[in-house]
Amino acid sequence: MASVELKGLSKHYGAAVAVDDVSLRVEHGQLVCLLGPSGCGKTTTLRLIAGFIEPSSGEIEVGGKVLSSPLRTVPPEGRKMSMIFQSYALWPHMTVAENVAYGLKIRKLDRATIDAKLKAILSTARLEALAERYPGELSGGQQQRVSLARALVVEPETLLLDEPLSNLDAN
Repeated sequence: MASVELKGLSKHYGAAVAVDDVSLRVEHGQLVCLLGPSGCGKTTTLRLIAGFIEPSSGEIEVGGKVLSSPLRTVPPEGRKMSMIFQSYALWPHMTVAENVAYGLKIRKLDRATIDAKLKAILSTARLEALAERYPGELSGGQQQRVSLARALVVEPETLLLDEPLSNLDAN
């Protein structure tokens, strides 16, 4: 696993500045929280780190390797990261099991490995009984657990969380 470093990171949308000259180094094993009011750039910063959007200026390095700059951005699937979105971002046409296994299939793991990892994470997240349901058939807390399971099943080196626990039940 490697450190994540933001160097003078900025994101502009026309005249609007979403992220302005952020520099930060997160060492392996550290937990960092971005705090601030709505609209201050927390989600945009996470989306930049994940590779979903390109920076206007600055760089993002992971383990000393530049993953994002205004000239080149490694796509999300080329990073060893998972992001849990505030809005869950589940595919409505896929079952719980299909949503959770998606990242494993993209990584072209063999069927036996996918089945084993899927079974383990569904058990951990207490989703076994919901495996064949669709997101629209789940409560907000259940959808959030599906999102957590999908992010964790691929065993990311970096886990980015955008208000990931806001809809979970206390249990």
